[in-house]
Amino acid sequence: MTQRITRRELVGTGAAAGAALALGASPAGAARRPRRFDVCVIGAGLSGLAAARALERAGHTVIVLEARNRVGGRTLNEPIGGGHITEVGGEYVGPTQDRIAALAQTVGVKTIPTYNQGSNVMIAGGDRTLYAASDGIPTDPEVRDDIIRALAFDKLAEEVGVAAPWRSTRARSLDGQTFDDWLRANLRSEKGRAILATAARATWGADPSQLSLLYVAAYVAGGGNAARPGSILRLLTTAGGAQDRRFVGGSQVISEKLAERLDRDVALSAAARRIAGEPGGVRVVTASRTVHARRAIVAVPPILAARIDYSPHLPAGKKAILRGMTPGSLTKAEAIYDRPFWRDAGLSGQAGTDTGPADSTFDNSPPDGSVGVLFGFVGGSNHDKWAGLPADERRAQVLANFVSYYGDQAASPTRYFEQDWTTERWTRGCPTGHFAPGVLAKHGAWLRRAVGPVHFAGTETSDYWQGYMDGAVRAGERAAREAARSLR
Repeated sequence: MTQRITRRELVGTGAAAGAALALGASPAGAARRPRRFDVCVIGAGLSGLAAARALERAGHTVIVLEARNRVGGRTLNEPIGGGHITEVGGEYVGPTQDRIAALAQTVGVKTIPTYNQGSNVMIAGGDRTLYAASDGIPTDPEVRDDIIRALAFDKLAEEVGVAAPWRSTRARSLDGQTFDDWLRANLRSEKGRAILATAARATWGADPSQLSLLYVAAYVAGGGNAARPGSILRLLTTAGGAQDRRFVGGSQVISEKLAERLDRDVALSAAARRIAGEPGGVRVVTASRTVHARRAIVAVPPILAARIDYSPHLPAGKKAILRGMTPGSLTKAEAIYDRPFWRDAGLSGQAGTDTGPADSTFDNSPPDGSVGVLFGFVGGSNHDKWAGLPADERRAQVLANFVSYYGDQAASPTRYFEQDWTTERWTRGCPTGHFAPGVLAKHGAWLRRAVGPVHFAGTETSDYWQGYMDGAVRAGERAAREAARSLR
């Protein structure tokens, strides 16, 4: 069933009320909805909702269609009892992520620092070492020196830039190589390469060998803003980096508050199946209704955008760029404990290893520390091997990683659960889509390009912070500006 959200329904009325307001129904006394909207937004994640908000503020009529039975896209809160939640999707915000920060402030969502006290744990080449969480630089000399060497990647990122990396001087050459090629050519130790590979699996849900070097350079260039250039260190660190802070109440609450404030419809369980041109605009077809609008904004992951039936068909280059962006393979495996016991030993809850499957972790406990929460990323090739195992074996392997970092207490959580984003029908993978070699240089010009009355958003289309919540907001706001200009 397709549900309409109003301010009141979003915050807690029952299913019966939602059904009574089914999209297309006409409750007694309700104002007549416009027969044609200015813009139909497809996707009620941060990108789609940011676009809808911007358009409504500009005076346009908007309808948002969402395939899921919830808003938030790749952000999702999981209740863990006692009024607490943990995030099982995107959650962090850091310096230069200006648009998500501004949007959160607008809807009244505050931030708290990510727990970053004491020591991080690193296990590489069988050696377990501790290093200060405050600076985030490992003390193992081989790894430390290789991380310093990796900072040279920033020069390549600057060369490629964020606006049109496919036009950079060496675009085709860089797009013919992988990130792994660069690591092998520039890092000196197996330990260092292994730890950078761990970081890649958490960042992209892919191994360095799966990532176009041109794509990674553009992605790193985007890890900043117009005033501060991107940096690989900013992507990887906590304090002062992309993992600096969390949102109070969980990141999904931003989308919930955005949807609550929209004056027009947000329709759930309304997957867009077809977008067809018609005189003066488009018609968007769902299982239960056809929506007529002057413009459409597609704000869903590229793999899903590619599966919509377009009439007329998308140009070959647009189809190639959508189909060429592979969703990451990533699970967030989370363990709940009576308290964050690792803090007693002076540990931050942040760890990394060259031995998976859960090769990086964070402390995801609530701000008051009344409950202990650890999560581990299982990504890339580790995920591909691990996800097919029986549930008890997956759990045992993850907890074995946790024990190696934090001791025997980690073996006995009060609750354990997994969020495998590859199995989510309306996501197909996390944290973002990525390019293998041979796609971006050839088809990149189509990445953000509208096709007639159809505009494209989603975090993968952002210039800065693509793959992050901030990139989602930026892309939604950019698509809204495009649509608003065309409506004039």
